[in-house]
Order: sequence, then structure tokens, then C-alpha cells
Amino acid sequence: MSILLDGKATSLKIHDELAVRVKEIKKEGGKVPHLAAIIVGDNGASRTYVNAKVKTCEKVGFESSLIQLPEDISEVALLAKVAELNNDASIDGYIVQLPLPKHIDETKITLAIAPHKDVDGFHPENVGRMALGLPCFLPATPAGIVELLKRYEVPTEGKHCVIIGRSHIVGAPMAMLMWQNAIPGNSTVTVTHSRTTNLKEICLSADIIIAAIGKPEFLTGDMVKEGVAIIDVGITRVADATKKNGYRLLGDVNFEEVAPKASFITPVPGGVGPMTIASLMINTLKAVDRN
Repeated sequence: MSILLDGKATSLKIHDELAVRVKEIKKEGGKVPHLAAIIVGDNGASRTYVNAKVKTCEKVGFESSLIQLPEDISEVALLAKVAELNNDASIDGYIVQLPLPKHIDETKITLAIAPHKDVDGFHPENVGRMALGLPCFLPATPAGIVELLKRYEVPTEGKHCVIIGRSHIVGAPMAMLMWQNAIPGNSTVTVTHSRTTNLKEICLSADIIIAAIGKPEFLTGDMVKEGVAIIDVGITRVADATKKNGYRLLGDVNFEEVAPKASFITPVPGGVGPMTIASLMINTLKAVDRN
């Protein structure tokens, strides 16, 4: 029987730990962490994510600022707002919620964020420091996965870890963290993607599979061996007339088929998602010290 890696319950424990630390900071007369978020336009999913981050800030005792900008804002104006936050000493870290409107170059915005305030961990300086094993802000989703593996004591040392998906947000940084000389880590890592021809064969040799390809129920029971640990990063809305909201959420893993074989598995929802926000809070606390 598989052990459910409960990201929701684990994230709540982290929130409690952070709240205790904030109380200590206030008692010591230190600076309370302040996280800002820029959201451009009115993307429903983006607004949901940002609102969850602001709500978590309130829960743990952080200060937060939500900066809502119009859909038609110019790239120059957005860069000016980024520069303003870079120079605002009251703000320890901030995020620019993606995706941005098509007329704005996301790479240019990412490069403009001050690395010491880049709590999303996307700036090349933070990515480079992560690759070298130096202190940095880790990307929130990979960091959340590592924290989940750590707290559930999932064996990783010497294990074959297969990552499905090579995005700069999850797949690539996840590979770096899993092969690093650390616990969790010390895995032998294989990164697969849409062009991989023998994916099923590779997955069947995996002790750990991290699925982040964005295709609902892509990983099926015949692709995994007994005892595998499964991390499902995917989350896709699929129409479902039986649901009150008209849809249901599916991960990249066919849970019904894979769970009976797995030693550990994350649910969707309630697995990786809550850990991503918890990791963002951890980065914001670190930002106070870095600044």
C-alpha cells in the first residue's frame, strides 16, 4: 500500500513553523518579511495563485503587497515598476506572476528582477548558484518537492530518478537538485521529454518518477515498476458536468492505475501545489537575511 505524500498537511506544518519564527522576529525587534506580487491583466488562474500567496502571507504573519497592473501596460512601464520594487527597501522579495501578456518579453522582465529579491528563483544568477550548490533562492516548485521528499524520508540516495519534462520552471532545476550531493539527492537522474523515444522502458527502470509534462494521466500503470515513488507535478482542468464548478483537476499521473504499485505518491490536488506556496514563503524569510 502506497504512502500518500500529503503536500497540504505538510505545507500547514511549514506555515506554523514560519508563524513561530515571525513571532520571534517581532519579539527581537527585527524586520517582518514583506512579499510583493505583481499581476498583469485579469487571468483567472493567475489571480487565484496570487490570492493564495497573499492569504498565506497573512496566515504566517508576513506583510504583503498585491500590485495589479492593466493588461495593456507597456513593457517599459512594467520594467519601471520592477525597478521601483528593486529599490524599495521595505520589500524583501517579490514575484511577477506568469504568464504575461504576449506583447511583453517575459525573459526581459525576469532578467530585470534583482537577484537578491527574486524569491521565485528564476533569475539566471540564482539558477547558476543552484547549479554550483551555492546559497540561492531555489525555484519554488522543485524546492517544495525536495522538502516533501525530506519530510517523508523518501529514499533518494543511489536511486534512479526519472524526470518527465524539461521546463526551466520544474524539470531542469529538479534534475539539478536530485543529483546534488545532499539528502534528498544523490540520485542518478534521467531527464525525459516529448522527443524521448523509449520513455516507457526508461520509466520502468525508475525508482523515483517526477512527472511534469502537462498532459493529464500521461503516466499509466504499465509504465512503472513495483515500489516506485511518484511525484505528480501536473494539474489540468478537465471538463466534468458532474462537478458543481464544471471541471475536475487531473495530474500527469493516472492515480488509479499507478498508486497500487507505488511506495509513495502525491495526490492531485493537495500534493505539490501547496508545497510550492510554502517554499515561496521560505524564500521570502531567507530574503530578509540576504538583504
